[in-house]
Amino acid sequence: MKVTRLYTGADGHSHFEEIEVEIEKIQPGEGIIFREEPPTYFKDWHPAPRRQYVITLSGQGEIELGDGTKRRFGPGDIMLADDTTGRGHITRVVSIQPRLYVTVPVK
Repeated sequence: MKVTRLYTGADGHSHFEEIEVEIEKIQPGEGIIFREEPPTYFKDWHPAPRRQYVITLSGQGEIELGDGTKRRFGPGDIMLADDTTGRGHITRVVSIQPRLYVTVPVK
């Protein structure tokens, strides 16, 4: 299964890549956090607070990188936030309804 990974490159900037995740393989995790952000949500430049999977349940979020690249994540989309150093990224909600998502911290 393909998942979008957000990582910090050698240049100190965040980048996207598609990675393969093994189905039915247990990965070490540290619980689950349910989050909700309003349609007007905007978070300026920040790195991920920890290595974590981000799974959008409803609404739509957008991640913007330093080079202007943007990707949208909607219901069912999975991202591995792994850009825990460097400048990070911008996060915003781009749907008219709140964005409901879960984060699953991983090692």
